[in-house]
Amino acid sequence: MAVCNVCGSTVPFYNVVGGVCSDCVHKRERATAEAVRETEISEDDLGQILLSTEASPDLQVAERIDIISAEFAVGMGLLTDIFNAWRDVFGGRSKSYQNALKDARRAVLRELRREAYAVGANAVLGVSLDYSEISGGGKSMLFLVATGTAVRLAPGR
Repeated sequence: MAVCNVCGSTVPFYNVVGGVCSDCVHKRERATAEAVRETEISEDDLGQILLSTEASPDLQVAERIDIISAEFAVGMGLLTDIFNAWRDVFGGRSKSYQNALKDARRAVLRELRREAYAVGANAVLGVSLDYSEISGGGKSMLFLVATGTAVRLAPGR
């Protein structure tokens, strides 16, 4: 058995690295990632490369860090739903839905970049977007999830 230098708990020796138990390591990592998410990050810092493919001939992956995701939900509003119901009947493009989709995509990709930054990545590969509509009780929401693999690219990219 070993004693954690941070919390003082007694844990099996294989559960301690550098004198710190895995629970304390995970708490520290979560706190650090949360602190990064809460701070204002400039657009320059979020300039990671986002690719829908897993590889590119001119990018060399030094380390695959983790699978990350970001979620975004937005209410469409009563008037939007009413006008779009008319569009369903008479046809035509829905500018309000198109704008909502565009705003949701931008927001979720920005959040995906924040997640990558929080884990120390400088690129996200295999980015996938999944759109869904949640409706019921006279309300409608657009839900968007972005996922990808956070990676650190080799220097000199």
